[in-house]
Amino acid sequence: MKHEFYLSLGSNMGERGAYISQALELLEMQKETLKLCKVSSFYETDPVGYLDQGAFLNIAVYGKTSLQPLELLAHTQSIENTLGRLRSVRWGPRVIDIDILLYNSIRMRTDDLVLPHPRMTERTFVLVPLVEIAPELRLPDDHYTIGERIQQVGKEGVRLWKTN
Repeated sequence: MKHEFYLSLGSNMGERGAYISQALELLEMQKETLKLCKVSSFYETDPVGYLDQGAFLNIAVYGKTSLQPLELLAHTQSIENTLGRLRSVRWGPRVIDIDILLYNSIRMRTDDLVLPHPRMTERTFVLVPLVEIAPELRLPDDHYTIGERIQQVGKEGVRLWKTN
């Protein structure tokens, strides 16, 4: 497994922690093509964008895979579908959301996938869990580490929920 990736997982409906844990289990079921190497603590975060909804739980994950970026996207979307994700309101409530943040150090833009994930450096709910597992990580062509980015954005609206 030669490709590295980072994911952001979030949930704000029902048993939030259980949905994230189930998503992690489903990711790990693909042992021949995907391995999770680091998983952050769980963080409770205030909603962004659409504010009339409950708080989210968010985590970040680092892993390795033999899947190509669009194959990894298909796999994560399959997990979202399995767990009952419905796409009705942009940035709205969801049982599970799995975003690919980075895949190696590539930049790509398709109708379905943009890498690195746009807006990830603006979102504390992404940066706080990510800095826990990869503080020295740099985005492609970025002069700042994730640890330095969190200093620019701050940690407002993000609270440690439980360690993983």
